[in-house]
Amino acid sequence: MFKIGEFSKFTKVSKRMLRHYDKVGLFKPAKIDKLTGYRYYSAKQMPELIKIIIFRDVGFNIAEISRLVKMKDNEDILKELEMKKLEIEENINNQRKTISDINKIISTLGKEMITMDYKVEFKEIASCKVVSIRDKVKNYSKEVDLWAMLGNFAQKNQLQPNGNPFAIYHDSEYKESNVDIEVAMPVAELQENEGKFVFREVEPVPCVATLLYKGRYENIDRAFFFLANWIEDSEYESYGEVRQVSIKGAWNESKPDNYLVEVQIPVRKQNM
Repeated sequence: MFKIGEFSKFTKVSKRMLRHYDKVGLFKPAKIDKLTGYRYYSAKQMPELIKIIIFRDVGFNIAEISRLVKMKDNEDILKELEMKKLEIEENINNQRKTISDINKIISTLGKEMITMDYKVEFKEIASCKVVSIRDKVKNYSKEVDLWAMLGNFAQKNQLQPNGNPFAIYHDSEYKESNVDIEVAMPVAELQENEGKFVFREVEPVPCVATLLYKGRYENIDRAFFFLANWIEDSEYESYGEVRQVSIKGAWNESKPDNYLVEVQIPVRKQNM
């Protein structure tokens, strides 16, 4: 099982929201330690949470979601979705994205979620010299701005990559705003820092569980769900900072469906 912070990172739902869902009775932890009060969640709960988040993102309130997740008949859910669509069409004409999301939900009702099959491997990550920029950005989508700044700096200073660039996510949980991200490019030699651009040696990691994800960045969540289930079923536990190594991206691949990222989660043997 995962502590609330670790579960937050895998599901991209903040600890604050998970606590709120627990308080209102919508989504309870799998276990609460009687001595410490710590909440523990299971990867097996993720499909239930995904359903809640989908309904939340298309405008249903807590009471409506609570009723929807208890429905067994898809026809009843369909009626609720159609009613919500009419409400949005009548009152918020500019919410076309939300209407599109509802149509996607309707079209996929009753269909099983596609199970992705990844190969998980263990690796030891050696220390390496990098030039990096670290900042707190508005949200995860703004990571691209950090990459643009790093790329411009490298080009201006004629720096050549000495390996695949990677991102380090320094927050201990999923954040909805003020996300602490560092993007780094391996270099042969360290130089003097310049403004926000820091030359440093990234510390080694004794053991990471890794998998390769191929596809658009916006769909990488499925790789994290797979890795969370794999870790929970193993004799390992996750800790530390997640890394994503960019092997193929916009700079060397024209088709987003062919982007290639290695997800790295530090792991260690559980204390049984």
